[in-house]
Amino acid sequence: MSEFMQTLENASRLIREDSATNASSRRSEERPRNQHKATIATLAGLDLFMRFVTRNSHDFSLSEEARSFEDFKGNLLSRAALILDKASMARERAAEVGAQFVRDNAVILVQAYSRVIMSVLYHAANVQNKRFKVYVAEGRPNSDGIQAVDALRAAGIPCRAVLDSAVGYIMDKVDMVFVGAEGVVENGGVINQIGTYQIALVANALSKPVYAVAESYKFVRVYPLNQYDLPSETPDIVSFASRRKSFSTSGPTGVDEIAASNPSVDYTPPQYLTLLLTDLGVLTPSGVSDELIKLYL
Repeated sequence: MSEFMQTLENASRLIREDSATNASSRRSEERPRNQHKATIATLAGLDLFMRFVTRNSHDFSLSEEARSFEDFKGNLLSRAALILDKASMARERAAEVGAQFVRDNAVILVQAYSRVIMSVLYHAANVQNKRFKVYVAEGRPNSDGIQAVDALRAAGIPCRAVLDSAVGYIMDKVDMVFVGAEGVVENGGVINQIGTYQIALVANALSKPVYAVAESYKFVRVYPLNQYDLPSETPDIVSFASRRKSFSTSGPTGVDEIAASNPSVDYTPPQYLTLLLTDLGVLTPSGVSDELIKLYL
């Protein structure tokens, strides 16, 4: 294996090892760390790029152009630039596909701030000239939804922020739900900012369609069985102290401490998603595995 390939492989291994570290190994620290939600997307992109490097290296080594290391390096860089161009266009394409599902005069609920969801709403409003209103879930603990509200208002789109705990209250007023994804897993479920799962549950109970919008480079070869089977740290919130005395003397109390001890992402199973809207087109959750096979073969 070349030095370049070895470096990428080592980086992939280190990220996976860090993501899979159990929360028990971190209890010696003064306070638990809250994993950044983009870790899942990073793993997906890294896996896809490693597959590209492997395939490209093999194919180029068999061609007549492979005369020296510099030839290989130039080919790899040019192909990598092509991948970056395609990735930058993926969000725009996904937005075009997603905007087709925005109905005129609809009331839409979105989860916090997602760049691809913002692109969907911008495209529907400014390109397709549709009129609609948007509820934005606050997105605790970072309150990313406030950023989304500011951006939508600047674009002239009517919107209001709602508390995460008020999602059930306003769901009857909603026509459809749009959520982003940090990762789309093999069974068609999505890993996204914490709170997405409960929104999907409430929407499903009230027969509201839930559309997940994601770029294809976020498709990740992970098959979680439940919320605690994700390639990320399991927070201390799922465990309790064994002694009665410790309940009164330990545990997070402030906002920052509570945020640090809670998860940053959750997993929404495929049965709660209506469709996946991607740059590859409209997919049912069951169609994700087929697309993953195409991407990695």
